[in-house]
Amino acid sequence: MITLTTALAVIEEVFRRFKESRIFLCRDVLLPDYIPEALPHREEQLRKLALILAPALRGSKPSNVIVYGPTGTGKTVCVLLVLRKLVEESRGGVISLYVNCRQYDTSYRVLTELCRQLGLHVPNSGLSTGEVLRRFSDGIEEYGKVAIVVLDEVDVLVKRSGDAVLYHLTRLNTSLSKGKVSIIGISNDLRFTELLDPRVRSSLGEETIVFPPYNYAELCDILRERARLAFKPGVVSDSVISLCAAIAAREHGDARKALDLLRVAGEIAEREGCEQVTEEHVKKALVQLERDRVSELLRGMPFHMKLVLLAIYVATKRYPLTVTTGDVYSTYCEVCSCIGVTPLTQRRVSDILAQLELLGLVEAKVVNLGRYGRTRRVKLIVGDEHLLKALEEEPQLRPLISSLRQSLSSGVTSAVVK
Repeated sequence: MITLTTALAVIEEVFRRFKESRIFLCRDVLLPDYIPEALPHREEQLRKLALILAPALRGSKPSNVIVYGPTGTGKTVCVLLVLRKLVEESRGGVISLYVNCRQYDTSYRVLTELCRQLGLHVPNSGLSTGEVLRRFSDGIEEYGKVAIVVLDEVDVLVKRSGDAVLYHLTRLNTSLSKGKVSIIGISNDLRFTELLDPRVRSSLGEETIVFPPYNYAELCDILRERARLAFKPGVVSDSVISLCAAIAAREHGDARKALDLLRVAGEIAEREGCEQVTEEHVKKALVQLERDRVSELLRGMPFHMKLVLLAIYVATKRYPLTVTTGDVYSTYCEVCSCIGVTPLTQRRVSDILAQLELLGLVEAKVVNLGRYGRTRRVKLIVGDEHLLKALEEEPQLRPLISSLRQSLSSGVTSAVVK
């Protein structure tokens, strides 16, 4: 039997070991929100952005900018680094306002967050969008300086809520006499401007900066620099750096993925009481990150979105070569029937598929079938086992998934298990 004294001793021992880490010097260096002083292989983009924003130091309005590039190519960190230096150099003449449009995904929420950062109190609901915009405009005018508004993942905002807020923000300067506003839009989608009104497109895209994916060698350089700051000497070998870089280079040159792998590998080594981070720790980190990502996304999902994901999984086993939206919908209806739930309409399921694609869980490519019209070919991006384990957290789905596992192990894929 464990006594209270013994339990406290165990806890104290764990905390003591972590306070005196043999692995990390500064773990925060590997976190996504860390802004380093040096950004290897992004000198060209930093210089171009600095040149575009520099007129703000003279009190002039800089051009609006769209920053493009895949996930993990340094877009946000470069923008924030340049803005930090700009605000410092301006000595109070420039203010930067940052909004992540995946978190604030409507016009009203974007504007209320901008007002909050200006120090203005705006309720989360109850006002018209026009009134919130007026308060923001009044706040900028009272500030009387240059405000740089960063809209990160702006493509998510446009796809979910349209471009109305962009239209108003890009034309705000016409009603200002003292304050000035410039917009920096950051997007993972090179084609999102096709969704914009031509007037918004021309105003927002006065300047563009493209961030290409990192290659293997560039990722190695980034990881070596961060590892030097994050870990104690001799803890991380070149082979560990190379493995993290190779995995990230394979997945579209995502530096964020590489840094996450290195950080989690270090955390696993620390928990195991090791003095070095090994390739085996990196492999364990890869499994953990994939599982955590899927679980986090699914935890807050509506129930029918989980059913659609399960239907996609079953359909891919049933039709291993190609899965269409029609296949997904018919399988989804079978899943609903199994658990006694009324299915949504095919149009609503199609909307859910678009949301799942936006979340990076599925890929849905539009294909032309000639005289038969168009459809989308659907493919799961996440691993099967990670998906099923995450879906099993839903009590209503647990018995169905258990039966499904048994059927698939027996080679039965023609129908959802009754």
